[in-house]
Amino acid sequence: MKRFAPTTLMLGNFITGATILAPAGMLPELSRDFGVSIREAGYLITFGAVVLCIGSPVSAWLTSRFDRRLLLSVTVAVMAAGQFASALAPNYATLMTVRLVMLAIAALFTPQAAGTAAMLVPAERRGSTMSYVFLGWSLALAIGLPLITWVSGHIGWRVAYSGIGVLALLNLAMLWWRLPTGLQGTPVDLKTWSELARNPLILLLLLITVLQTSGQFVVFTYLGPLFGKLGAGNVELAAIAFSIYGVTGFIGNVFASRVVDKWGAYRTSLTMISLLLIGIMVWAFGAGAVPLMLASMIPWGLGFASTNSMQQVRLAGAAPLLASASVSLNTSALYIGQAIGSGIGGALFAQEMYYAIGYVGVAFLVLALGTVVLSRRS
Repeated sequence: MKRFAPTTLMLGNFITGATILAPAGMLPELSRDFGVSIREAGYLITFGAVVLCIGSPVSAWLTSRFDRRLLLSVTVAVMAAGQFASALAPNYATLMTVRLVMLAIAALFTPQAAGTAAMLVPAERRGSTMSYVFLGWSLALAIGLPLITWVSGHIGWRVAYSGIGVLALLNLAMLWWRLPTGLQGTPVDLKTWSELARNPLILLLLLITVLQTSGQFVVFTYLGPLFGKLGAGNVELAAIAFSIYGVTGFIGNVFASRVVDKWGAYRTSLTMISLLLIGIMVWAFGAGAVPLMLASMIPWGLGFASTNSMQQVRLAGAAPLLASASVSLNTSALYIGQAIGSGIGGALFAQEMYYAIGYVGVAFLVLALGTVVLSRRS
């Protein structure tokens, strides 16, 4: 294995996370500049999640025989081009079109990076390495999203998009330099999908992903505007919230990567999704009180990235030879959850039911926790 190869994949996940989540940090600015409502600006996340949901398993099927270095490099190159095109978008329709095309390709990166990481290390290090690679998403939240929020509010959202594009170009060079050639996973065909569909544990794990992501994105998509409505907040307050969420997410994922080989993925997953539920409950019951709203980001952040990492580890353990396909389905399930959550959150926000948003999130997380417990029996 070439030195820093997992780190290069981790940074690619950072670019992917920033690409997918960027609109959440610039909703007020996009709404103002394009003359659309906050809910309509939120459709960039909702419709983008639909494309990602479909694109992840389809792209895994179409590209399963491609060399991983070439595949991941092309994916990041498309994301870089999409960022610069987004920065130049003259209207909302153009921005939406560019985003959907870009995300159709970006859907490849996270599942293929996880599968590639699993091929780079021996089986006993697979859990910790995959968790490390997923740290990129935590960094996207800890550093990327707060910066996007601040830059969009003080300099402009076009500059924020351009900055992500520059970072994507740097990651492209690293991928080509550090990843070895000749990495190819198990070919994905119709038999692969049927095998996964007959595995009850995999189906339960995918349901957990849908439920926990839906519960988070009911709130998360509209976090900035909700601080404005419930806490008389401003751009700085939203950026602080994203920072707390991201930093604790990074800490939670580091912790999970250190204990998963000792605790096991089930116990680690149960712990982290319990933290998610606690965080959403604090938000729901503390809505309107800024200190409590900010405090909710701590347990919520601790559970966010680590929960997704454990889902990937459990899926890889349930069917090791089909990890690339199962992780792509998990990514698809994650984006289904994003679409469901942001859609429900947008509808409630448009009806000015700001307090109800948190309670809907709690309901989803309770169902997710129950499904985690059920998955142990499978």
